Amino acid sequence: MPRSASRRTVLAAALAAAAAGAAPAASASALAAPVAPGTPAGTAGRPPLGNSLADYHGWASAPAWRRGSARGTRLVPGRRPGIEIGRPAGRTDYADPHTGTTASWEYATWTSPVHRLAPPATEVVASWNAATPAGTWLMVELRGTYSDGGRTPWYVMGRWAAGDADIRRTTVDDQSDGKSSIWTDTFAIDDAASGLRLVDYQLRVTLYRKPGTDATPRVWRVGAMGSDVPDRFEVAASTPRLSRELVVPRYSQNIHAGRYPEYDNGGEAWCSPTSSQMIIEYWGRKPTAADLEWVNPDYDDPQVCHAARFTFDYQYEGCGNWPFNTAYASSYRDMNGVVTRLGSLADAELLVAAGIPLITSQSFIEEELDGAGYGTAGHLMTVVGFTKDGDVVANDPASPDNPAVRHVYKRRQWENIWLRTKRYDASGAVRSGTGGICYVLWGSEITGAQKAALAAVGIR
Repeated sequence: MPRSASRRTVLAAALAAAAAGAAPAASASALAAPVAPGTPAGTAGRPPLGNSLADYHGWASAPAWRRGSARGTRLVPGRRPGIEIGRPAGRTDYADPHTGTTASWEYATWTSPVHRLAPPATEVVASWNAATPAGTWLMVELRGTYSDGGRTPWYVMGRWAAGDADIRRTTVDDQSDGKSSIWTDTFAIDDAASGLRLVDYQLRVTLYRKPGTDATPRVWRVGAMGSDVPDRFEVAASTPRLSRELVVPRYSQNIHAGRYPEYDNGGEAWCSPTSSQMIIEYWGRKPTAADLEWVNPDYDDPQVCHAARFTFDYQYEGCGNWPFNTAYASSYRDMNGVVTRLGSLADAELLVAAGIPLITSQSFIEEELDGAGYGTAGHLMTVVGFTKDGDVVANDPASPDNPAVRHVYKRRQWENIWLRTKRYDASGAVRSGTGGICYVLWGSEITGAQKAALAAVGIR
């Protein structure tokens, strides 16, 4: 059973939005039959769907990196241009709150240009793709401008390392300026009903390495998704446009119940890393045997245990940190991932039509989703297809075993529990919904049609 996401619940309760209504549904290409990754899906030439609720912007090209401000970083050109430490800008000490140790690190920084949000946002989630070899790590920060002209401080959005030997990857609690706060991995306006919004932001990436070494992190994408989603208990029904199912590995989180309780109390809470691992393997990547040597050899699917350990946020004390999951995915060869928000099931259909599954976050009581057999304040599952009737085919990790992971959920029920921003819990109290949040992961060898589908939902 998925664990109640208490910090997510508190976060969403703080995110009252200004308006009501739902984004209109748009169409998607119709195809049939399961396919492997990389198969063209007939989406070339399709106009962008548009998304008036969210704005994802990333820096991932050589011109984009050049437009930023570098202090000690250098551009690494090539097929995947990025930044790394050139000549360090200085040295600093970092006291790791989760190990009690203090160490010195050389550092260099890159600061993005200002990105103006469309629309002005009540919340922002940053995400990044990077390699952090042993002896290195990175920090991502956000600073922005309010609609009243004020400025936020530099907020820490995450301290990240792919491993856990140098630092413990972590978010930072208790960051606030009286107008906004950081809730685990999300910037949020404290009182959205006041009309205050974030109108622009910058991101700053600081790269760290052990002094006197040539090691360096390398970052090839950093970006953020800003959104201003209206309060809505229900969204408009969409028209099915696609019949297709992708062949995605199926893994149950529940077979890992009780395993490695130091990582989010064990497998019963591992919906996010289990979903991430399914899609990482869909794109043909997986941990090596050496990577998995630490896992008890009696355990099935040790790669799921591995994903839980290396997405674990030591401050949040959970594996459900959204950008930590996309960063984990990007630690595999030529993988990419972002956290974004989609406006309708048509957006999801567009991605699936192009051969790109996605990971969605939803919350519901048991009676709202036939066939699930549980209720949850926050749960991740993988959308892998749509039936001829438009129902959602999901690999739901909250299943008793791997063969049971494939579920078909009623379209109308599923789109509402995913896209709404307000809901009632089992006792009738008003709670928050996730409003279309999802992870999108993909390999760099994608087709032109897949690039077009990503661009159509705002990922470039």
